Amino acid sequence: MEEGRVVDYLQENEEEKVINLSLRPQGISDFIGQTNVISALEIAIQAAKKREEPLEHVLLSGPPGLGKTSLAYVIAHEMGAKLTSTSGPAIERAGDLVGILTNLEKGDILFIDEIHRLSKIVEEFLYPAMENFQIDFVIDKGPYAKSVKFNLKPFTLVGATTRKGLLSSPLRGRFGLFYDFDFYTIEDLARIIERSAKLLDIKIDTESSHEIAGRARGSPRLSNRLLKRVRDYSQVRSEGIINLELAKEALEYSRIDANGFDDLDRKYLKALIELHGGGPAGIEAIAASLGEDKGTLEDVVEPYLLNKGFIIRTPRGRQVTELTYQQLKNSSKK
Repeated sequence: MEEGRVVDYLQENEEEKVINLSLRPQGISDFIGQTNVISALEIAIQAAKKREEPLEHVLLSGPPGLGKTSLAYVIAHEMGAKLTSTSGPAIERAGDLVGILTNLEKGDILFIDEIHRLSKIVEEFLYPAMENFQIDFVIDKGPYAKSVKFNLKPFTLVGATTRKGLLSSPLRGRFGLFYDFDFYTIEDLARIIERSAKLLDIKIDTESSHEIAGRARGSPRLSNRLLKRVRDYSQVRSEGIINLELAKEALEYSRIDANGFDDLDRKYLKALIELHGGGPAGIEAIAASLGEDKGTLEDVVEPYLLNKGFIIRTPRGRQVTELTYQQLKNSSKK
């Protein structure tokens, strides 16, 4: 993967984590976009609070960078609960999960990001914890092995995944609430940019916020990242004053075009057209052509291209659309 890729919103460096934490919405009323998700979740939270019960287990799915982690924090805030955060790859053994689960208090939120990457052993260990708030831990081995049952305090598991299809049916079946995230509209992203600019003390006009939003691939995380890139550029070139002309200049300098494409997107489409005749081509073949990881293409590049109609998936593989030819042709004229 290209180091420093602006659009690689799967990864956050430590500085970004600190800044993004300050930009996260606190309550559900602060959460911009995903209207259907928020309205349904708000009812579920209010009902749980009236019953004085923990919220049902929640599964959040959708491409990276759309606010699943932020919504987990919002859920914890609205429920007045403590949030413990981890990820599927971080829980390597069942014993790791035992330590986390036994430290949860009644009503606490356990957030597991990339939950589809839990190992099979850990996943099966999680079933009784979700269903009956119990865990069975085996002590010793062979003829001396015995099962010890631990009772847990009722908690809410919030799982986030970019690959809902990779979740096993038994795990999916233990969630009570399911919310699918979609890409954000330019209007919602512009509102997010304006809110972030205010929190970061960045002066930006409406036209500039819409320009950044239009190139942010429907992602709040990427919107905030591009805002910071434009801010840095403006501080060097125009004493921190951001206008439409400067915003365009800064985004072009970062090699983000009007469609939100960066170099890897353009390389992907070019390889599909020039090396694979426009498709259909399998993802493995495309990844090999680019020297890129298949997962990066599936998680970061393709969701946006599919959503906007630049490529389609067929039984035989990926294929570019007429829209792609038109956009690339228009880009080459500029």
